[in-house]
Amino acid sequence: MNISDAKRAAGHGGGTPGPRAAVEAPATVGQPEVAGSAQDAAGPGSGAAAGAAAEPGGPGGRRAALAPVGLVLAGCVSVQFGGALAVNLMPRAGALGVVTLRLLFAAVILLVVCRPRLRGHSRADWGTVVAFGVTLAAMNGLFYQAVARIPLGPAVTLEVLGPLALSVLASRRLVNVVWAGLALCGVFLLGGGGGFGGLDAAGVAFALGAGAMWAVYIVFSARTGRRFPQADGLALAMAVGAVVMLPLGIVESGAKLTVPSTLGLAAAVAVMSSVLPYTLELLALRRLPASTFAVMMSLEPAIAAFAGFLVLDQGLTVLELLAITLVIAASMGAVRTQVGRGKAKTAP
Repeated sequence: MNISDAKRAAGHGGGTPGPRAAVEAPATVGQPEVAGSAQDAAGPGSGAAAGAAAEPGGPGGRRAALAPVGLVLAGCVSVQFGGALAVNLMPRAGALGVVTLRLLFAAVILLVVCRPRLRGHSRADWGTVVAFGVTLAAMNGLFYQAVARIPLGPAVTLEVLGPLALSVLASRRLVNVVWAGLALCGVFLLGGGGGFGGLDAAGVAFALGAGAMWAVYIVFSARTGRRFPQADGLALAMAVGAVVMLPLGIVESGAKLTVPSTLGLAAAVAVMSSVLPYTLELLALRRLPASTFAVMMSLEPAIAAFAGFLVLDQGLTVLELLAITLVIAASMGAVRTQVGRGKAKTAP
């Protein structure tokens, strides 16, 4: 899915609505009164179709509830395979150099595609987008420092503890705590039963710090999506993150950042690890509770394990396969809970 497709999926295919419209439009999907209005506009022959779309258990209601879930899953796959590619790029440009190039390319792409307005935003809007950008820089910088010291799988496993903690703290339903607990069991199994003692201590600390920033990222991504239309806020935040990281990348890597082959690979990493996943996640968070999103992030270690197997020739043990099964079961449970809440809200 490209950026234009993502915008259309979010309901912004025509024109440029204001931030309030960007937030409120998805919330009307599947509501009986909205379906009735569509029926009146389309004529008497469209009554059956409109009625089916309005049914909570009908195909339209299920598609509306599952749409943000699909966006999150696509983002997860993209970011993990992009991360595997970045691991191969680090010997050329260093950890901070890779992060710098990734954010720079992502910022340029998003600014060109989105062309965000710089005027008409409040001080609170700018405060949110700057905080989001600093969080993006910190999250990526800490994670790449981690994978420079410890393997990709354990790094992602430790990092995902941040979203899991957010899921427990943000959830108001006991069932979400249960799903988070099940996912946590899978995460620790994927890390070898919680045995991270043999890993580099600094790498573990960087991964945990990246996890904390990941939780903050979820919060500010949702806030940015509510304050800015389409992916404008993400484009501005990515530019902020690139400016923050640029001095660090230059100090670490210098002229290595200008090698053509390195620039080409970095552009691919930027698209796979930043442009696509962050755009899809920002759109999903407009219609998906932060607690459910955080539990779904527990899929990341599983996807990272498969990416490591396919790209980095890292094998999967029986214990790791069991852990992946637990993580997927927890994410499926969280999704079913979300879909069930969507049906209840659309019931007449």
